[in-house]
Amino acid sequence: SYTTDTKSREENKKTLENLYSLSVDITKIRRLKEWVLLQDVAYVKEIAGILQEMGADETTVANIIERCPEAILHTPAEINSQRALWQLVCQNEKQLIKLIEQFPESFFTTKYQQNQKANILFFQELGLKNNIITRFLTSAPNIFYNPVEKNKNVIETLQRNYLNLGGSEANMKIWILKLLSQNPFILLNTSTAIQENLEFLQKNDFTDQEVLQLLSKLKGFIFQLNSTTMQQSMLFSKNIFKCSDQELKQLVLKCPALLYYSVPVLEERLEGLLKEGISIAQIRETPMVLELTTQIVQYRIKKLSALGYDIKSGNLESLNGTKKDFEVTYGKIQSKKERPVFNPVAPLHIED
Repeated sequence: SYTTDTKSREENKKTLENLYSLSVDITKIRRLKEWVLLQDVAYVKEIAGILQEMGADETTVANIIERCPEAILHTPAEINSQRALWQLVCQNEKQLIKLIEQFPESFFTTKYQQNQKANILFFQELGLKNNIITRFLTSAPNIFYNPVEKNKNVIETLQRNYLNLGGSEANMKIWILKLLSQNPFILLNTSTAIQENLEFLQKNDFTDQEVLQLLSKLKGFIFQLNSTTMQQSMLFSKNIFKCSDQELKQLVLKCPALLYYSVPVLEERLEGLLKEGISIAQIRETPMVLELTTQIVQYRIKKLSALGYDIKSGNLESLNGTKKDFEVTYGKIQSKKERPVFNPVAPLHIED
């Protein structure tokens, strides 16, 4: 509802004065969103007052306004409603102000307040902990903009499919909550898309148990794919690894990335590995290495080579895993290399 037409408009002097009095860096706002300064009405003092009431000091208030200048265009009533809304999941106002400072855009999107409230209550009913819901509010705010019925629909589709695939009623709640906390963006998909992707896997001879296994391994990313790209990726892998349908299925179960990544991504990663002297046979043995970007692979090979570890002759397990996993592997190889050879006949020097 704000005009962004900056021609023949002048900056609002009252807004500028109020911002100066709060030590806000106006050049930052001019660079980021100058149109905010051109609006006829702004609630600078009021919004600053609400933030201070919540415990924000002068620096924090200035920081929030600099990062999200449109905050000052909201009415105090809108912001107080938003404050009450977020307090449903925040432990206290200290935590709330910390979140606002880190994620001002998420907090100052007040357009969908009714949907936000209904979704917060729905997630709480579902059993999601408040700290997970606050994480969603800040990192995936758009899932709260959906009408609650849409989110309920997606959850019901997941629950129905989980049971149809042989999942137990007793484990269903844990499975749904884990899936959501790993990837809340599954709620942005339609029930139809979810259904189609599951049917695609079944048509490709994955058993119900294997489909369930894939859903858990893919952390819900499977719902953001479509049957065409999955088909292309599987065909690409089949040609590269020269394997039968059954062998391909086993590779996909071992490494769901073969299903998830598009052909250009798989091609680029494969090329990067081959350039390092790694063979197709090695990759087929440890396909999970394709989950890593080319840059990460190069960095890890370089580190291992410095220890005299030859990746071309060994297996690729040492390259795999998260950053933490790799550091553990690297540490083990390093200590093995540095450990002095123990001489059983050398005299032991024991101090009295």
